[in-house]
Amino acid sequence: MKLLLLTKKFPYPLKDGESQAIHGLSKSLSELGCEVSLLAMNTTKHYFAGTELPKKMAHYHEVRTVTVDNEISPLDALGNLVRGTSYHISRFDIPEYHAALSQWLKEKTFEVVQLETLYLSPYVPTIRRHSSAQVVMRSHNVEHEIWERCSANVRFAPKRWYLRHLTRQLKDYETAQLNQYDLLLPITNRDGKRFESMGFRGERHVLPIGLDTVCGEPTYESFRETPSLHFIGSLDWLPNLEGLKWFLNDVWPEIHRRFPAIEFHVAGRNMPESLQQLRMKNVVIHGEVECSCTFVSAHSISIVPLLSGGGMRAKILEAMSLGRVVISSSIGLEGISAKHRRDLFIADTPAQFVEVVADCLARGRKLERIGRAAATRFHKKYDRRTLGRKLQERYHRLVNGTAMV
Repeated sequence: MKLLLLTKKFPYPLKDGESQAIHGLSKSLSELGCEVSLLAMNTTKHYFAGTELPKKMAHYHEVRTVTVDNEISPLDALGNLVRGTSYHISRFDIPEYHAALSQWLKEKTFEVVQLETLYLSPYVPTIRRHSSAQVVMRSHNVEHEIWERCSANVRFAPKRWYLRHLTRQLKDYETAQLNQYDLLLPITNRDGKRFESMGFRGERHVLPIGLDTVCGEPTYESFRETPSLHFIGSLDWLPNLEGLKWFLNDVWPEIHRRFPAIEFHVAGRNMPESLQQLRMKNVVIHGEVECSCTFVSAHSISIVPLLSGGGMRAKILEAMSLGRVVISSSIGLEGISAKHRRDLFIADTPAQFVEVVADCLARGRKLERIGRAAATRFHKKYDRRTLGRKLQERYHRLVNGTAMV
């Protein structure tokens, strides 16, 4: 089977959830015998300047890129505001990418063209015009929900109004596109049901994030020492930045007051200057770390304080695969099958986060049991190879026109 993957960013390095999700699935399908090619936007925000493909991308049959300047422009945003079109989507609707896609589809026959996220939807008409391939949308989130949650947490009234306006436009677009695909791949069953409530009537296959366990087997040496907390995530993604600031301002002071020896280590790509210059007692700012595996493994407890967002958090799965103890908000845990106090911990308020940290410290060496349970849960539910096999079977039925049983 020949599959063409369309992405809105160059999916490397593997330091964010989207890139990890793309890598895990594409590698699994390739190992199963699919010929996977990639057409990636090489954006100013996530620009890849290399002349040769990284070794970790060797599983692709062919990779082509289109250089895209999609920096946020106040003038363009104003134009979309006047026209009533979604600025979120228009930033990724690029003539050069349409042209590159058209050319490739004329050169070669693909059975499946897979779109990674809603932002590639503008290219469905181009695919239909030049190919008979099945069009598959892999939805990493219910996109407009992320912005609904973000805007609800904005206190500055003009900014809140503008974000809500953008969110309504994005929701209208997302709803209008739902029945344009031959197959929808929501990342969680919850998202699948949400799409159905929005009017989706087609075929869907729930496909959780499947990670490549590149970090190797988990190690548990950190549990022999006083536990430390850590946060890692892309800080140019608004929900991550919002949640981290909330944790630092509303949660950490009380944790530090009650447990003055505990440290909180913070790492992330594209960290704003305000965080890089942060000076808080026992908060260690690392910026972007060279190896996320080493960073995560060094600290027993992973903090995921998301107040908004959607889909699945790859960083939670990565921490679980490494046997870390995760403390996540309910929103952060959406789509991940794990049990509170058995595989991880759930906390939504400052008081709950403080009490869960106290619980973890009171367990001493027994806290390691939670880390080991997390690793077991990950391998049972979220290994990329298992999920890849199920999707390959679904694609064969789609291409051959076989009805679902």
